[in-house]
Amino acid sequence: MVVPLAEGYESLEYRDGRLWWSKGGAAAAVGRSGVSSDKHEGDGATPAGTYPLISILYRADRIELPVSHLPCRALARDDGWVDDPADANYNRLVTLPYPVSAERMWREDGLYDALVVIGYNTDPVIAGAGSAIFLHIATPDFAPTAGCIAVAKEVLLRLLPVLSPRSTIRIGA
Repeated sequence: MVVPLAEGYESLEYRDGRLWWSKGGAAAAVGRSGVSSDKHEGDGATPAGTYPLISILYRADRIELPVSHLPCRALARDDGWVDDPADANYNRLVTLPYPVSAERMWREDGLYDALVVIGYNTDPVIAGAGSAIFLHIATPDFAPTAGCIAVAKEVLLRLLPVLSPRSTIRIGA
């Protein structure tokens, strides 16, 4: 079982199809290729390991400013996340249009109405090791992701206030 950090802050753990925290757990979806300790760009795998939780991005037109000890930033319509390993801004937030491939962050399907940036391949960034790994809202049928972890919207929103810069996520098979 995951134990809370000091002052009530949480660390999370994904295992056996569920996201766990000290007070419970919930169904979670991962990448279409499962969890892998050998993650590569575009492989559809969720990276195994323990990673910091970096920040929260959210759609201010759909969700109020989240209460959290993590830094929060409202998404803009022209936000993108670079997924081209050859670019200097690989695995970083950029403004669209951008000259290379970048995932559009402003989505109409609601999956990115709120998300937590997982500190995978961020310090240092290794070209081709995978990008845009988030904890975000799941589809209604919990369909596999492209490599992220996804939970029900109400679960994610309930977790945001107990996350801090000391929180981590442990991802296991």
